[in-house]
This record gives sequence, structure tokens and C-alpha cells, in this order.
Amino acid sequence: MNDFLFYLNLGWEHIISLDALDHQLFVLVLVAIFAVKDWKKILWIVTAFTIGHSITLALSVFDIVRAPAKWVEFLIPLTIVITALDNILMRNRHNSLMRMNYYLALFFGLIHGMGFANTARMMMAGEQHIFVPLLGFNIGLELGQIAVVVIILAVHFLLSALFRLNKKDWILFVSSGVFALALKMTLERIPF
Repeated sequence: MNDFLFYLNLGWEHIISLDALDHQLFVLVLVAIFAVKDWKKILWIVTAFTIGHSITLALSVFDIVRAPAKWVEFLIPLTIVITALDNILMRNRHNSLMRMNYYLALFFGLIHGMGFANTARMMMAGEQHIFVPLLGFNIGLELGQIAVVVIILAVHFLLSALFRLNKKDWILFVSSGVFALALKMTLERIPF
């Protein structure tokens, strides 16, 4: 049980810590298109990201997939740039945008999972059974993402109530800000 709790906390910290800005920005831009009433859809999109993240993490722990860290560190903010740009360009086609963000969450979750792969490979290599550490980490990751989503939805609700922001303006505001931050991160991490 101690191993499970250790890895659960590790997954939680992976998304909640101050060093996890890239993951937090990705979650923010994914859920910016939703409102509180869409909580079921939000859980699905967060879970899609966790599934993608988990697949790559498991493949790397078993040493099936390896990617150069410089490229992964470049690709992670690039996924955020693409998702933010998608939100900006498709903000008037809400249903299509929601569907697209599910696919982006799953696919880009694969890339984000590689960001923790080297650390996970070293930590979990000595484990007898890899299932418990991976399960604990992924549950912690999911819980951390849900916590981030709750904060995002609370801020969205408050700003919408105070400033009467409509949904399209909120999407444009959040996605533009995230786009600018992620583009800066991407340019700083160009691997060549």
C-alpha cells in the first residue's frame, strides 16, 4: 500500500507542482471550451489525456519506446500551441471543437507521457510488479487534473458572473494567453 500511495502522490505532484506549468496549460486550453454544466464531457477529456499519458509511460517503463528528452521537451509546448490555435480558429464551431479536443487530448497525452518517461523508467525499474506503481501514478495524475479543472471552472464561473463574459470571448481570451505562453516555451526549447 505504501508503494501505491507513493506513486499516487507522485502522479498528483506531476500535475499540481509549480514545475508542471506545461501540463496545467494543456489542461486549461483543453477545458476552456467547456462550462460547469459540461462536467461529464470534461471528465472524459481529462481521462483521454490520462489514457494517452499512461500508454506512453507504460511503454517507456517497459523500455519499448524511447524519445530524446530535448525533442520531448520541445514537443510538449508545441502540443499546447496547436490546441490553443485550434480553440481560436474553431471557437465558432463548438461541437466540432469539442470533438477535436478529445482527439487532441488522447494523442497529445502520448507526447506528454514521454516527458516523465525517463524518471519513471528509473524509479519503477526496480519494482517487482509494475502494475501498482503505474496505477497509483495514473490515479494521482487523474486526481491532480480534476483539481486543476475545478480551479479553472471556478475562475471561469466567477469571471463570467462578474464581467458577463460570453463563451466565445472566454475561449479567445484563455486560448490566446495560453498560445502566447506556450509559443514562448516552444521557441525556447527548439532542439537544434
